[in-house]
Amino acid sequence: MATQMFEGRGHAAVYQKYRFAPGRELQRTILAYLQEKVGRIRPGCRAKHGFFLPCWECYLSVEVGCGSGQGTRFLAEHFPKVVGTDISEAQIQEARDAPSMPNISYLVCPAEELPFGDASVDLLTSFTAAHWFDLEKFMREAQRVVKPRGCVAISTYTVDMSLRYGNCSETLTRVFRESWDLLLKYSHARIKLVLEDYKEIFEALPFPDKKRVTDIFDSIPMTVAGVVGYLESVSPYQAFMKNDPEAAKSLLQETEKRMLETMGVSSRETPVEFWVRHVCVLGCKGQ
Repeated sequence: MATQMFEGRGHAAVYQKYRFAPGRELQRTILAYLQEKVGRIRPGCRAKHGFFLPCWECYLSVEVGCGSGQGTRFLAEHFPKVVGTDISEAQIQEARDAPSMPNISYLVCPAEELPFGDASVDLLTSFTAAHWFDLEKFMREAQRVVKPRGCVAISTYTVDMSLRYGNCSETLTRVFRESWDLLLKYSHARIKLVLEDYKEIFEALPFPDKKRVTDIFDSIPMTVAGVVGYLESVSPYQAFMKNDPEAAKSLLQETEKRMLETMGVSSRETPVEFWVRHVCVLGCKGQ
């Protein structure tokens, strides 16, 4: 059974506000892989971000564990039919309430029981969610629902983030990581899969044609408030809140204060670069 960590309405609202979409380099990695595997480009297909992708009306892309829909909206820019699924009704409601494209739909369901027919999905994705799934059951579903020559893209960003701002980037990163390291003490055992760069997920993928890319770096535009909000959105912080609400709130306040002092600014809306490293497991099903 999947581990359920993002169920509450309040947590889902924070998730929608502060979680970011897949970065540009991660997007390029996935799209380049699809271009390589899809093969011949049909007439009428158009370029998007330097890539040609199929424009078949029946092309179905599914995101599993979509949360509040950040990754789903990225997919909708490239594919005519996109479905986001999540076990949390609160997360799906946040996704449905957000501005969206008409080619997106959302469903509440477990990752291990996908409501799609056999060999019906062209692209199955999961962004920063697969470590919460029951891997054996999810991979069995991936094998079942993905079409012959269909693809899978399973990614996460890792915990070694960094911040850049003027000439204080090193100190700013240290401030952030001190808070992050404290939160990691409250992390679930499944975070081990992230710490090991999704090696176990790569090995569990039942497609013989597969690869794991561990060095995808993206700069995510943020503000000081956004960085602190991101910390509030992560599952270890939510566990910390349940254990000691006052200490958890104090940590966020102190982190924001130290960031502003380090940067020499007073506004929490001051922009800052938030650098993340992505790991991505890619696979193509055989005939």
